[in-house]
Amino acid sequence: MEFLTHLPSLTAFAFTLMLTLLLPRFMERLRLPGPVGYILAGIILGPHALGVLNPDGKVVTFFADLGKLLLMFFAGFEVDIAQFNRARRKAATFGLLTFAFPFALAVAVAASLGYPPNACAVIGAILASHTLLGLAVVKKFDLMGREAVVVTIGATVLTDMVAILVLAICLPIHLHGFQPKAVLAVLGWLVLYVPGILFGLSWLARHALTRLGTTKAARTLIMLTAIAIAAQVAEWIGMEGIIGAFLAGVALKRALGEDTGDDSLEVMSHALFIPIFFIAAGFLVDFTLFFTTLRDQPALVIGVLVALFAGKWLAAQAGGRLFGYGPADRGLMFGLTVPQVAATLAVALVAYGTRDPAGRRLIDEPMLNATVVLVIVSSILGLVITERMARKSRPSAPEPTAAAVAD
Repeated sequence: MEFLTHLPSLTAFAFTLMLTLLLPRFMERLRLPGPVGYILAGIILGPHALGVLNPDGKVVTFFADLGKLLLMFFAGFEVDIAQFNRARRKAATFGLLTFAFPFALAVAVAASLGYPPNACAVIGAILASHTLLGLAVVKKFDLMGREAVVVTIGATVLTDMVAILVLAICLPIHLHGFQPKAVLAVLGWLVLYVPGILFGLSWLARHALTRLGTTKAARTLIMLTAIAIAAQVAEWIGMEGIIGAFLAGVALKRALGEDTGDDSLEVMSHALFIPIFFIAAGFLVDFTLFFTTLRDQPALVIGVLVALFAGKWLAAQAGGRLFGYGPADRGLMFGLTVPQVAATLAVALVAYGTRDPAGRRLIDEPMLNATVVLVIVSSILGLVITERMARKSRPSAPEPTAAAVAD
């Protein structure tokens, strides 16, 4: 296979596009989410298998970085502001529960395995967020207006944002050590930065779109500029760019409302840039080390999985009972909050790539490998649970809907 490492750039690019097109569809036939196929493509094309793509190449690095920002941008952009406002109190309560339970259990597991406190907090944040892979299932069963679903969607906003903010606080501690003034400075910047992006960038984008947004190119460039500004300012104040990209998505959604305009950027992002981010994640998987982790550190892998499933189940049971939901709705909340893909991988990869002055990573390679296992297992079981609970939740009698949410 050595000849594959010397393929012309255009041939390697075409080979990459072919796998990017075929593998996600193959995964979907196996009832797995598409991103698993992209990660598999990265494993195949990366340095530990065929070696077709150079993980340190400037083009691959740039596309992967842009894909990471766009992934978080569209995670924020997909937030339904009206739905969140209708169920904000219950959504906030469940968001705190579904973050706190897996976070606490993950921190306990990581601490018992000898990870330092800062790494424990990041590992907790990795598990505490979730990706709403099951929304397609919920839509298929016409349950998008169900109160439990609306509350879970709103809770996702909080869990992802808090997970990213935990990362923002832990990064400078890892790089420079715990300095109370530095931590307070980060928190102070956050207090200014978050509303500044949510409201200031939203106002600027609204005016720019009014004046310049008459063409597809103008709208796309304005959105990219907003992402770049938010991400760059985040890095200037010592945070990670994905925080800015996520907030930029929420801000642009506020600016556009339901008039989302042209979807050219979204199409290109999901067709090229975001897949390359997941492909780059696959570069990091060395199967020798991967299976070594499973063999030598089963407590890490099992502990992470138990922390996730137990934490999300406890949160769904506590929140559902507090709101008066039945078993099917509580199961639906559990199934929707189990899958770990977007924010999980983004936080894990940023933490893995962050080294202190001594060269030590914020999270190590075994934890990264455990995260890959987590993504695959949680995606499969989360979708299975969601579909089973969605079948049980189809109302035979009138049930609470989003319009009936009482705050």
